[in-house]
Amino acid sequence: MYINITDSEIGNNKGSSTALVTYLEKENRLPEKEQKPEHWFNGRDNAITPQQVRVTIDNNIAKLGRNDAKFYLINISPSQKEIGWLKQNYGEQGMAEQLKAFALKVMDGYATNFKRPGIENNNSLLWYGKLENFRYYGHNDLEVKQGQRQRGERKDGEQMHIQIIVSRKDITNTVKLSPMNNSRGRNAEHSAKLGQFDRRAFKQSGETLFDQMFSFDRALKDTMEYALTMKNGNAKEKQQLYAREQQEQSLNYEFDSHKERSLLELLNPGSLLPDGGQVQYNNPDDLIPDPKKKKRGYRR
Repeated sequence: MYINITDSEIGNNKGSSTALVTYLEKENRLPEKEQKPEHWFNGRDNAITPQQVRVTIDNNIAKLGRNDAKFYLINISPSQKEIGWLKQNYGEQGMAEQLKAFALKVMDGYATNFKRPGIENNNSLLWYGKLENFRYYGHNDLEVKQGQRQRGERKDGEQMHIQIIVSRKDITNTVKLSPMNNSRGRNAEHSAKLGQFDRRAFKQSGETLFDQMFSFDRALKDTMEYALTMKNGNAKEKQQLYAREQQEQSLNYEFDSHKERSLLELLNPGSLLPDGGQVQYNNPDDLIPDPKKKKRGYRR
């Protein structure tokens, strides 16, 4: 699960949101797009027009200066495995609705991360989400740098994700909220005024939320913890992580072996028994007593 917060997809969040909103409407302009457009959504409505997004975001800027950020862009991008899991459990259309429901919960976490009075959930914020189905190669992608792909070329595979524009000000246009401020301040009171935001905790909460919400069994190698440790961890931390990975692989092997044996026994009862899987039954005739044979017993 990749969750990221940036100034803007097009690099400017200190003025109007018009350029960003227009950019995020790109899939509705595709020639193969069906008549039904993909609307914007939030916790209150799921049929919001781009004009509504632009006007409300641009008017929610009370007491913000010319050089202040007016909005931020949040990117929620599930991995190929996560998208596959949603598709398997909810189908093509169902997974889109589930991902939108997930986005609402992510924005609940965004709100509570500020630890500000009155900022309790996604409805405390002014935000709009847009579901997209495609991604395109940019100049920073390795494939483009190596000449394997062209900039602007559509990426392969499942690429469903959600882009969210969230205002710098809360829904009442009175409280400033900056996810770029991770300062803890001089004390608790000062931190409350600064509105500290723990970006790492926010991203981790999104991963945990996905696993809990969709019963997704995430491998250690696919966790944010693994990626950060391999990138920034010391030798001891990496060694501990490697030991946990080996233990996980061992448990998975034992579990898979047990499942394989259970399935084999279910499909072919007795196949795991000795003697080629044949149960040795007595001849029924052997069970009939022979009258010619004398019974053995004690003589009186």
